[in-house]
Amino acid sequence: MFTFCPSCASKKINFENGKVFRCPDCGFVYYHNIAAATGCIISVPAADSPGGERLMFLVRGKEPARGKLDLPGGFVDLNEGALEGLYRELQEEIGWTPPVPPGAPLSQVFTLFASFPNIYPYKNITYHTCDLFFSLSAPGLSEKDLHLEEAEIAGVCFLVPDEINYDALAFESTRRAVKAYVER
Repeated sequence: MFTFCPSCASKKINFENGKVFRCPDCGFVYYHNIAAATGCIISVPAADSPGGERLMFLVRGKEPARGKLDLPGGFVDLNEGALEGLYRELQEEIGWTPPVPPGAPLSQVFTLFASFPNIYPYKNITYHTCDLFFSLSAPGLSEKDLHLEEAEIAGVCFLVPDEINYDALAFESTRRAVKAYVER
């Protein structure tokens, strides 16, 4: 990631243990820690399957994994908790605001059900993430209620669990999360 020290421009910068950059010339230290990210399984009742549900998937419109299926969500920004980041990402990516009862915390809307490590390669940098997966039931939600962020999302689909092609999912953490949700 660094070929020169960002502080003194030394060529002697070292990358240690896969996470720490150190410069022996000026003492610069940078810890390349994991990033926090969220994903949300949004379920709607399946009209054609009494008691069943459909899960919402997005078609990625950009790299990495362009054209693959993914869950709505994304990176948690500075000064955000995971729930606030997920809530913001749903508004940005799909143009939908989950209903929150007045005065209720977001923890009453989203249910955390899994967390997995992930690797997110983006523009020649490999980001290691801790992905937190939440679920949300949204009766009545349909594609017409969504306003997709065209720069990032190429489409949306609602699948019953038997229709899910796990090889078509964008990331290993997403595959693991969807399997955990379906098997619960």
